[in-house]
Amino acid sequence: METIYPATFIVFLVFVASAISVEIALSAAIIEIVMGVIAANVFGLHPAPWMDFVAGFGGILLTFLAGIEVDAPLLREKLKESLLIGGFSFLVPYAAAIAYCYWVAHWTWNASLIAGCALSTTSLAVVYAVLVETGLAGSGIGKLLMAATFVTDMGTALALSLTFAEWGVRTLVAVAACVLIIAFGPRYLPALFERYKNKVIEPEIKFLFFLLFVFMSLGKWGQIHAVLPVFVLGLCLSGTFRKHRDLQRKLRIGAFAMITPFFFIKGGMNVSLSELAANWGLVAILFGVKSAAKFVAVFPLARRYANGHAPYLTLLMSTGLTFGTISATYGLSAGHITSSQFSILVSVVIGTAIIPTIIAQRWFSPKLTEQEQEELLAQEEESI
Repeated sequence: METIYPATFIVFLVFVASAISVEIALSAAIIEIVMGVIAANVFGLHPAPWMDFVAGFGGILLTFLAGIEVDAPLLREKLKESLLIGGFSFLVPYAAAIAYCYWVAHWTWNASLIAGCALSTTSLAVVYAVLVETGLAGSGIGKLLMAATFVTDMGTALALSLTFAEWGVRTLVAVAACVLIIAFGPRYLPALFERYKNKVIEPEIKFLFFLLFVFMSLGKWGQIHAVLPVFVLGLCLSGTFRKHRDLQRKLRIGAFAMITPFFFIKGGMNVSLSELAANWGLVAILFGVKSAAKFVAVFPLARRYANGHAPYLTLLMSTGLTFGTISATYGLSAGHITSSQFSILVSVVIGTAIIPTIIAQRWFSPKLTEQEQEELLAQEEESI
């Protein structure tokens, strides 16, 4: 099939998703996932190589943007809360999914481990997109959410890597290269931002994109996940970006206008409604296992640390997408799970990206305090 025709249709879906999002006041990320499900199962479209590439970069860019939103001083101040919420958010669902798949569903041990990784995650991409669209990214609850989400996904990435990865010289070299970039980036990038700011051709944004591609290349070459080092780089640059709000605003516009929608639409295109219908019982049970485990792990801690926003934090910590899909895809390519098990896991992952987010936004979304509204307005005025 010619590339231009499906690409034109997908870009139209991106616009429709944005319009629907504005009209019904629901996160565009969720609408884009639904559009991806429709594109694949109604119109028979499947991700082409160009879309896989753009979607992969979209996920990396979202992760970087999420990293620069984290308030490093607040993270240090709230380190205990972040580690507790994020750590238990990973451990309890990981153990629960493995136990159910191995002893009840009678999957193989490796398939159960893949299920544990896929269903233990919290979607940094979904959480960040929702927080930005609702204006909560700069609030206390938003920063705590992103910090805890990072801890959860770090646990998933470490579990997947330590359990299945074959560490070699390339892996060590790639890790060392990522560490060097993260170490020297915050030292030299501020000077580059200052020198090239306010230029219509945006050299500083192009260089940031180059660095993200370097991380993706190192991840591919060294068989590591680029998401974690990208988030850490963003975290290390968060102070710099607070001094360059205009640059952060331009990155957001470019990302959310045309790059990140492909990430969410491709996520929806991974769902097979026929496989979902054939295994709806197991899909529903695994969805329940993850949701119940997240509630048990997160809600008691959220009641203590989230300042009255425990349901909202718990629901968003129950989402999954990026690492869940990565884990399932790895399991399929490595032969640890079957195509049917892959569809089941991806369906559960997509379901957790949609349902908890809708409930959180509709009934539990926090309201910004007057001080937070004033701070957000001041940031927007600085970026103009």
